Amino acid sequence: MEHHTRTSLRSFHGKTPSLGERVLVDPSAVVLGDVTLGDDVSVWPQVAIRGDMHSITVGARTSVQDCVVLHITHAGPYNPDGYPLNVGCDVTIGHAAVLHGCTIGDRVLVGMGAIVMDGAVVESDVVIAAGALVTPGKTLRSGYLYGGSPAREMRELSQGERDYFVYSANNYVKLKDQHIAALEAG
Repeated sequence: MEHHTRTSLRSFHGKTPSLGERVLVDPSAVVLGDVTLGDDVSVWPQVAIRGDMHSITVGARTSVQDCVVLHITHAGPYNPDGYPLNVGCDVTIGHAAVLHGCTIGDRVLVGMGAIVMDGAVVESDVVIAAGALVTPGKTLRSGYLYGGSPAREMRELSQGERDYFVYSANNYVKLKDQHIAALEAG
C-alpha cells in the first residue's frame, strides 16, 4: 500500500513517480516527475524531490529527512547530457541537505545541511559531515569522513562508524513503519 496524499506525488511532462513497496511519503513532501523510490524508502516532512528535467533514483531503505532537497542538473548548452541524481541503498540523508545532480553510493551518511553539487561522486561507505560542501565533479573515496567547505578528506572511518550505516538505515525503516501504521489508523 502506498502512503501519501494525492498532492504529494505529481506527474510532470508525462513522467509519474514510481514507488517501491512500503514507501512512506509524508503528506507535506513533494515528489515530482521522473522519480523512482526503492522499497522501504522514507520521505519525511517538507522534502522536495523534483525530477522535472532528468531522473532521480533513491535506493532501498534510504531515509530522506526533513527539508531535504533532491534535484538534477538539466541538459543544456553548458552540460549536454545533464546529470541525473542517483542515491544508493541504506543511505541516511540528514535534515536540510541538498543533493544536486550527483551520484551517492550505498551506506552513506549525508550530514545535516550538507550540499553535494553537480557531477560529484560519493563512493559507498562515506560520511559527509554536517554543513559540508562537496564541490562539482569531486569524488569522495570509500571509507572516509569528509567535512568542510570545500569538503576534504578528514580521516578514515572506524569499524563502528561503518557498522552505523546499516543500523541507521534499519532504524529509519522501523520508524517509517510506525508512521505508516499511524497513518493507516487515521
